[in-house]
Amino acid sequence: MIYMDSAASTPVDPRVLAEMAPYMSEQFGNPSSVHRMGRRASRAVGAARKEVAELINADPSEIVFTSGGTESDNTALRSARGRIVTSKIEHEAVLAACRRLESEGTKVSYLPVDGAGRVDLEALRREAPGAALVSVMLANNEVGTVQPMARISRICKEAGALLHTDAVQAVGRMPVDVQELGVDMLSLSGHKLNGPKGCGALYVRRGARAAPLLEGGGQEGGLRSGTENVPAIVGLGAACRICRQEMDARVARCGRLRARMSGRILSEVPLSVLNGDAGRRVPGNMHFSFPGVGGEDLVVKLDEYGVAASTGSACAVNRQSESHVLLAMGLDREMVAGSLRLTPGAQTSDAEADEAVEAVKRAVSELRRVSPLRAKYGF
Repeated sequence: MIYMDSAASTPVDPRVLAEMAPYMSEQFGNPSSVHRMGRRASRAVGAARKEVAELINADPSEIVFTSGGTESDNTALRSARGRIVTSKIEHEAVLAACRRLESEGTKVSYLPVDGAGRVDLEALRREAPGAALVSVMLANNEVGTVQPMARISRICKEAGALLHTDAVQAVGRMPVDVQELGVDMLSLSGHKLNGPKGCGALYVRRGARAAPLLEGGGQEGGLRSGTENVPAIVGLGAACRICRQEMDARVARCGRLRARMSGRILSEVPLSVLNGDAGRRVPGNMHFSFPGVGGEDLVVKLDEYGVAASTGSACAVNRQSESHVLLAMGLDREMVAGSLRLTPGAQTSDAEADEAVEAVKRAVSELRRVSPLRAKYGF
C-alpha cells in the first residue's frame, strides 16, 4: 500500500517504539510514586517534556501532556473567561467545542477566510477587542494553508486577547517556534509526527490563564489530572527529538515530493485545481479538486489501486458531509465534491510518489468516463 494520508496519521518510527518498549514492560512504575520505580517513570516523563519543549522552543514547565490534539484544543478553549474568536476553517476539535460553549452562553465570533484559506486579518482586528481568547489554527488540516501567526499575534496583543493555535498539522512537519509565533497556547499531537496515538501536549505560556478539563490528583501542574501515560509520553518525546534533529531534511524532502507530484497532476490531469495557498502551506500537503469526479469515489478507486488517500479530515469522513473548509474558501459544490487530499510523509519514496500520480490519473480518467457531468466539462 502506498500511503498518502500522513495528515490523518503517521506510522510510529521504529526508534520511537524501541524507547517506549521498556515502559510497557519492566518499567511500569507510577510517576507519582516516591519509590525507585516511580522515580524512574517520573524522570522519563520529565525527559520527554524537555524534548517536546525543545521542538517548539518552550520551557519544559510550559508543557502539559494530554491525550492528543482534541483534548489540548478543548482545554485551551474552556480556559477562556469571555468571548472567543475563531475561524470558519478550524478543525472540528475547535468548532465542536465552540458550539458547546455557545450552548452554555459563551459568545463566539467566526472569522471568514479568502479563497486560499487565509484568515481575514481586518475581520480579526474588528473582532479581537474585548475577546478573551482567539483560536486560529497554524496549518489547515485539509488544504495545508499556513496562517501568518506572528501578525495574528500582534493583533491579539494590541487587543489584549490571549491567542491559542491548533498546530497539530504543523508541529514536526515544519519549524514551529512559539516565541516567534507569539502564541499563548499551542496544541500538538503525537501520531501526526511519527509518535504514538493517544498522546499529545498543550503548550501554556508561563503566566497565561488555563483551566483543567479533568479534576483529580493534580498531575501536570494541576491542568491534567490522571496517571500519566508513561509509554506514550516517552514515545512523544522521542518523536519530537527525532523531528528536531531531522527537521531540515524532512521539510526539504516533503517539499520536493509535493512539487514533483502536484506539478505532474496539474499538468497531466485535465481541469485539476490545487486548493489552498500555493506558497504558504505545509510541505507535504496537496489538496486538489477534480470537477466531474466524486471525492469519495476517487478515494475508493485509489484504494483499489493500492493508494491510501482522503478527501479531507479523517475525523469528519464518517459524517459524509461537505467540507466546511472548502465552502468557507468559496469553492462551488462541484469542486468541493471532487476534492482529494494527498499527504506523503517522511517515509515516502520517489517511486511511490510517481506510482501515486499514475494511480490518480487512471482513477480520475475512469470515473470521468461515467460521470453525468461529461458534457458540461467536455471530457
